[in-house]
Amino acid sequence: MREVKTEVDFEQAISSAKPVVVKFYTDWCPDCHRIDPFMPAVEENYQAELDIIAVNRDTLPELSQKLDVFGIPSFIAFREGKELMRFVSKLGKSREEIEQFLDRAVEVAKGLEKA
Repeated sequence: MREVKTEVDFEQAISSAKPVVVKFYTDWCPDCHRIDPFMPAVEENYQAELDIIAVNRDTLPELSQKLDVFGIPSFIAFREGKELMRFVSKLGKSREEIEQFLDRAVEVAKGLEKA
């Protein structure tokens, strides 16, 4: 998973016509570390339909604040620079929940293509 370290890189990454899911995390977040072992496989399973990038909330606090990212890990799906949807909860996230969110993000993006 590619980590984005500047707002310019972030804006460039989310402007893609291919949906992009951004995982917001921090180094000190236990729930973030809990999902790390399975995220490479998840990313590989979805690589044809979307890109997944990472943003460390502590590295880009202004961006996180601008996007109202408070809970971590948080996932936000974008397409052509516009937010499609987000997966935020105060509870830890399972692989199944993340995959359900990614499936829905793919569906929403495909629906916009038809519109």
